[in-house]
Amino acid sequence: MRAKNRYLYLSEAEWRVMLLALNSLRSKLIAQGRYTDAVDEIIMKMAG
Repeated sequence: MRAKNRYLYLSEAEWRVMLLALNSLRSKLIAQGRYTDAVDEIIMKMAG
């Protein structure tokens, strides 16, 4: 069974807050020596 795509519509300010939060999470994961693949994928989807 394939999952449905979900779309999130954000204002520019909300988009910036989300990007900053994801970048902060990515930095914490790197500091802990954990994988960042999932966060990287979300950031890439937001960029394009």
